[in-house]
Amino acid sequence: MTDGFVKVGAASPRLRVADPAYNAERIIELIDRAETEGVKVLVFPELSITGYTAGDLFFQKRLRESADAALDKVVAASADRDILIFIGYPFEHMGKLYNTAAAIKDGRVLALIAKKNLPSYGEFYERRWFNPSPEDTQTVSFRGFDVPFGRKILLSCSSIPSLVVGCEICEDLWVPDPPSVSLATNGATLIVNLSASDEVIGKAEYRRILVESTSARLIAGYVYADASYGESTTDMVFTGSDLIAENGSVLASDVSLQGGGLIFSEIDVDKLSAERMRMNTFPPASGGYASVPFTIDVKETALTRPFPRHPFVPENEGEREKRCRTILTLQALGLARRLEASHASTAVIGLSGGLDSTLALLVTVRAYSILDRDMKDIIAITMPCFGTTVRTKSNAQRLAESLGVTFRTVDITRSVLQHFSDIGQDKDDLSVTYENSQARERTQVLMDIANKSGGIVIGTGDLSELALGWATYNGDHMSMYGVNSSIPKTLVRYLVRYVADTSDKAESDVLLDILATPVSPELLPAKDGEISQVTEDIVGPYELHDFFLYHMVRFGFSPRKIYRIARLAFDGEYDAATIRKWLITFTRRFFSQQFKRSCLPDGPKVGTVTLSPRSDWRMPSDASASAWIEEAEGIEA
Repeated sequence: MTDGFVKVGAASPRLRVADPAYNAERIIELIDRAETEGVKVLVFPELSITGYTAGDLFFQKRLRESADAALDKVVAASADRDILIFIGYPFEHMGKLYNTAAAIKDGRVLALIAKKNLPSYGEFYERRWFNPSPEDTQTVSFRGFDVPFGRKILLSCSSIPSLVVGCEICEDLWVPDPPSVSLATNGATLIVNLSASDEVIGKAEYRRILVESTSARLIAGYVYADASYGESTTDMVFTGSDLIAENGSVLASDVSLQGGGLIFSEIDVDKLSAERMRMNTFPPASGGYASVPFTIDVKETALTRPFPRHPFVPENEGEREKRCRTILTLQALGLARRLEASHASTAVIGLSGGLDSTLALLVTVRAYSILDRDMKDIIAITMPCFGTTVRTKSNAQRLAESLGVTFRTVDITRSVLQHFSDIGQDKDDLSVTYENSQARERTQVLMDIANKSGGIVIGTGDLSELALGWATYNGDHMSMYGVNSSIPKTLVRYLVRYVADTSDKAESDVLLDILATPVSPELLPAKDGEISQVTEDIVGPYELHDFFLYHMVRFGFSPRKIYRIARLAFDGEYDAATIRKWLITFTRRFFSQQFKRSCLPDGPKVGTVTLSPRSDWRMPSDASASAWIEEAEGIEA
């Protein structure tokens, strides 16, 4: 449970209708399995002690007595287990029956949570036997303890403050105003649902959408446990369709056709709490809910949930292509509007033959198509100097020609050498001044040609470079509109690849060669005609930095937590020491380079993570990184 991860489970036991003793044995078997897997919150189906389909047998005292005895057996079995368990149980109170979830921990029932919405349509007849939950929470004497009874009940974990559990039962999820809304707004980060949802055509897909969307809308974890084999098939069939979701994503799901199914995953309750804190439209608590304390031993839980290596890039090919189309459209629309608003006659781009400037040019061509403008008014300029290779210069020219834009070469070597002479820089001193002089000279050329042609300079720098500060201040850092400013490097590659796969052969061939070229600013002299300055050899792999960036900025994860999940995501790709090394580098650079992000040019936001000081990221340029660096350096790889 360290780092906010809580292992939760949904179980669908094989049962016998009206045989609570048998059902208790099957429930305890699944509790045994869940304990072995490290599950800390375990959910069983609706009325799982008796079976949901017992019908008028619910009126039989013998069934209710058997259910009480079976519940006692399950409660006793929970005494030595560190698991919060929810069991479906018919509770008799003051001459009325209620469909409840018994919350069990440490050998006692902590709460009896009653179902609010009782369906009596179609195949359902619940109002024949049960009463809806009372509006106000009551205290009842149950098995020797005073126990809260009702629906406005939250179970709050004292050892993990961000773990607050709310409960609703089956139909409660399907109504226009489900109890889970109030449960979440009053603090529940995890909603459990004890269900007996029969299977008909199309229902499984709708059920999944409901669980996904509910967890997303409420910024919560959601555990859905469904009835399975053994329920009466007089009129219905149950398939044990269990689901575990977190904030709109299904982490685990299964169909237990013959019963005995158990699924589990880890809900990150710290992440959910942080997301609610960030979203100031998530409403504050309205009150009126009873809080029942419980505790769980806090220790590291083995993680089984997936953590994609490239969180900015969909793993599914179809989704990835759709994402690429959408992003390119958003970039092009943003630029088209800026070209119109600035009354620009031309768009000027420094085309290096690298990935970022390639993407910027592709976006500009799309913007000109939207505006129905002449492609010749796009001016692509290559500016060779000390580190430029034949490969990149040739690719820049080939790409410009294949797209039908104006291509110009401005060799800046003499200008930079003159500048060295003016400032007293030795041309053999390959320092940061040597590099940045070239970057700033290139920016000056672009700006002045834009002035001369009545145009604007299109920025090429991407989100990953902004995070690391891998840009020359007032050099490639500056433009009139930065179309790639919210595109991370890992995604840039896929966007260019998408265009390559959907272009004619001439354009595709050059794009594929650009994709195969090492990422480099080409500011140091080439060696034997080849690139000598490979960016990822200096600052580290961009796929690691993009992973760090996503989880730090999007969810506020600490260095220790990022390191933990990065080791899982990149297992077999990078060893622990390598991940730790580049995490420290990322943390240092992210803080020290904020001053460059504080004065960024405008650019379109296309994803949930951006570093614009005007929208998503406001950070002092002189903020101290000490606490983050201390934690990162303290990691034992």
